[in-house]
Order: sequence, then C-alpha cells, then structure tokens
Amino acid sequence: MTAPLLAVAGLSVAYGGVAAVAPLSFAVAPGDCLAILGANGAGKSSLLRGLMGLAPASGQITFDGAGIATLATADRARRGIAFVPEGRRVFAGMTVRENLEVAAHANTAERRRRLDQAYALFPQLAARDTDAAWQLSGGQQQMLAIARAMMARPKLLLMDEPSLGLAPTVAGDVVAALTAIAAAGTTIVLAEQNASLALDIAARAIILDRGRLAFEGAAEEIRARPELLGPAFAAAATSP
Repeated sequence: MTAPLLAVAGLSVAYGGVAAVAPLSFAVAPGDCLAILGANGAGKSSLLRGLMGLAPASGQITFDGAGIATLATADRARRGIAFVPEGRRVFAGMTVRENLEVAAHANTAERRRRLDQAYALFPQLAARDTDAAWQLSGGQQQMLAIARAMMARPKLLLMDEPSLGLAPTVAGDVVAALTAIAAAGTTIVLAEQNASLALDIAARAIILDRGRLAFEGAAEEIRARPELLGPAFAAAATSP
C-alpha cells in the first residue's frame, strides 16, 4: 500500500482562541487530488493556511514521510509544498516572465525548460511574456499565479478558490490546466465553493461545515448525493 504524501491527524486552526477548524484527520496519496468543499466561512481557507504554516494550528501534519507541523512556512515550501492563495497575489509591477523566473530556484537551462512548460500549459501567458502582471485580466493573473507556483516543481499544490471571480470560460481553462497538472503527477488539495468545478478535478472530497468535517468520500458519491453540500450548493454540485 502506497504511503500518503500528506497525512493530517487532529489538525485544528484557531484565531485568538476561536476555532476556525475543529480537529480533523485525512490523508492524500501521491498524485491524488482532494477537494475541500463548503460554504463561505466553513474553514476551507483556514485549513489550507494551517497546512502551509500561515495560520496558528495544532495537531500532526506529515508530509512525504516527515512531520512538518513545527516548520516555518518557508521550510514547508522548500520541502515541496506550494500555495496559491485566494486573490492571486502576483507581483503586479513585474513582467509575466519575471513573475515566473523569480519562483524557479534552478540554473539557467532548467529555468528555461520550466518557463517553456509554463507557457505550454498557459499559452495566453506566452503572448503576454513582457507585459506587467497588473496589465493582465483577472483570469490571466490566476493562470500566472498557478504557473508561478509550478515553477518551483512542488510535490503538493494547495489551491484556494481558483475559480473565484472568473468567467465560466476562463474557469474552464483553469480546470483544464489543473487536470493536466494532476495527470502529470503533482498532488493537489483544492478548496472551492464551486462544487461542480472542484468535482471535475478531484476524485475525492471532504465537506466542511462551520469548521467541522461533515463528510468525506468519492466525488461520484457527492454528485449522486448533492444534499450532502446543503441546499445552497446542491445545484452547483450537479450543474453541467
């Protein structure tokens, strides 16, 4: 049996003594994609921030066979975890190419190879190579944020609301890119309010309700039982 790449045991996240995520446990196998679903305020972002060391958390986090719960965010990144937060947060004054190259800690030849792969994944970025990031559309900035994270060649990609504010066609491009990233072997943990989009990418999902684990299972089961997501999300889970 393959050991999980990421294993979480009794992980909780709290701000000022107020719990955002109650203790929960789950595991993600290498190459898998896990969706974290739930309404706004369910604790999805807090969970990802806890995994990345950006929020006060307690419990056990094992990544690639080693405990990382006490490591700083930078050390988790060095071990192979990349995080694309909600809101993109690209370097607005830098060009597309500069945004990408700054994330590639590699020699010139390897950096060039990674840049070519990023542009193959997102052809729109190749066409905007010398443009400043602030000149890009919101969808292109999201593409840039994902491509920049992948320039570090992470083993695990954490994504927070990648479809937020995107037009359906652009969100579809993002889904296609994430599907390709997962198919190439990168493990993904994806937090999304858009259940239909998330379940198009992920084989498994967990549903959070006010910081607590409400359900964990296969994407197909959630599609078959949209009531698991609650009334506000049942339609999204079953939409085309």
